[in-house]
Amino acid sequence: MLLVPGMLCDAALWARVEGALELPVVHARVDAPSITGMAEQVLAAVDGPLLVVGLSLGAIVGFEVARLVPERVAGFAALATNAAAPRPEQHQGWSWMARRTRAGDFAGVVEEVLPTMYSRPSAGLEQEFRGMAERIGPRRFLGQLAAQGTRVDAREALGSIRVPSLVVGGVEDALCPPEFHREIAAGLPGSELHLVAGAGHLLPLEVPEVIAGLLAGLVRRCAPPAANQSSSAN
Repeated sequence: MLLVPGMLCDAALWARVEGALELPVVHARVDAPSITGMAEQVLAAVDGPLLVVGLSLGAIVGFEVARLVPERVAGFAALATNAAAPRPEQHQGWSWMARRTRAGDFAGVVEEVLPTMYSRPSAGLEQEFRGMAERIGPRRFLGQLAAQGTRVDAREALGSIRVPSLVVGGVEDALCPPEFHREIAAGLPGSELHLVAGAGHLLPLEVPEVIAGLLAGLVRRCAPPAANQSSSAN
């Protein structure tokens, strides 16, 4: 299973989830200045078939992985994301963040992004996001912002992802509301849609037990029939 984090996030995003998963986990690093470049980073992280799990920007990269090498994708999970092309106000926002970051106010940008990450932020959750952002740092963040600007509309290509898939959104996600996920699930053959009440954007941190259970279910759906029968017998 390949775990692909969102913008300003690292492997700690998945820390409360990965212990419950039934497959070896590889954490992808995404900081190339284009979505295609990020997809190439992901593909270089591991050989063979992939069960791709991405959140937000990570899922957008996952759409590109599936477009480039559909034969390698054995399963797919899109969490807290948007398959549509960026809106003008998003481009403006990313440009503003880049200018602020280059001017030395990376910490200020992080603080302004933080309220959009959770539905009910606690001091602990806020500090986890700050910690991830600090580890990403301004240089890698600028690469992520540049990549956001290269996004295209992935909705027409969703129909080519013909593997067991999972689409999960938080009902209270301020960045990627439920309608985004309904649209993705409608275009993604073989997908299951789950909208999580009381959850915001960083689902693996805010509702880790729910996400772990949903990903474990996806793993079982991706397993060969004989493996599923053996698991049921045990």
